[in-house]
Amino acid sequence: MRIAYYPGCVAQESGRELDLATRWVAKALGIELVEFPNFSCCGSGFVDEANLTLNVAINARNLGIAERAGLDVLTVCSTCQGMLTLANHRLEDPAMRARVDPALAKIGVPYRGTVKVKHLLEVLTSDIGLDAVKARVRRPLAGLKVGAFYGCHLLRPGAEAGFDSPEEPHTFEDLLSAIGAEPVMYRGRVMCCGFPILFVKPETANRIAGRQIADAKDHGAHAMATPCPLCHISLDSFQNKAQAVVGRDLDMPVFHLPQLVALAFGATPDEIGLSRHLVPTGPALARVAPSAGASPSA
Repeated sequence: MRIAYYPGCVAQESGRELDLATRWVAKALGIELVEFPNFSCCGSGFVDEANLTLNVAINARNLGIAERAGLDVLTVCSTCQGMLTLANHRLEDPAMRARVDPALAKIGVPYRGTVKVKHLLEVLTSDIGLDAVKARVRRPLAGLKVGAFYGCHLLRPGAEAGFDSPEEPHTFEDLLSAIGAEPVMYRGRVMCCGFPILFVKPETANRIAGRQIADAKDHGAHAMATPCPLCHISLDSFQNKAQAVVGRDLDMPVFHLPQLVALAFGATPDEIGLSRHLVPTGPALARVAPSAGASPSA
């Protein structure tokens, strides 16, 4: 499988462990990640609110670059997935096309609307397939209860995202089962992490994150996993502030989706950057059946 790799901003900087794990999983599964250094930021929802046309044009350019190479786009961020997918949908409007096409013509990157945007979760569960994923597992994550945290943009708006049910998704849980972990069902898994207002109303944002973490913990989760690095920032990097706001200890390790897959495939904690997490992942890894050989050192 050959696909244009759109890592987004966070995976290239503060969340480099997400990029490491993605590359590890891609290599293990024979996925060729084609890189385009001239991809730009997706706008992360902020440009979208300030100037809709500009945001669509930015993402149409990204899609046009991949389209010129004849490739679909792989994302590892729910927000990037949402912005790129929404751009595809918004460009079905002739009025929007009339505003965006002239801007793209000036930079020589036409948009034709032939590119599909796929999150890594979709690639693993649909393109590669759960049977193939399961066959690659060398270290089943038996004994580890994981609360999937989908985030907002992967599921909503439902009609445009077209990925899974916005209210009762199952794709992430299906993947967790395939790698041997036990999925934990809890309501907060489809809620917001609070990131969109983290730097505007931090107490409110941290309360939102704290509630979701507490919900997963109260339902028996040993760890959480997310397909979005922005959610990871809220749930992991700001967890100390979240627990102060909600008034209870949380101590919840939070994995990036490809990190758990890589661990099940046989990666070491160092290979996928687990030491970069603020909440230590060692206690979660220590719960994996000893025969599976997981290292609790991260």
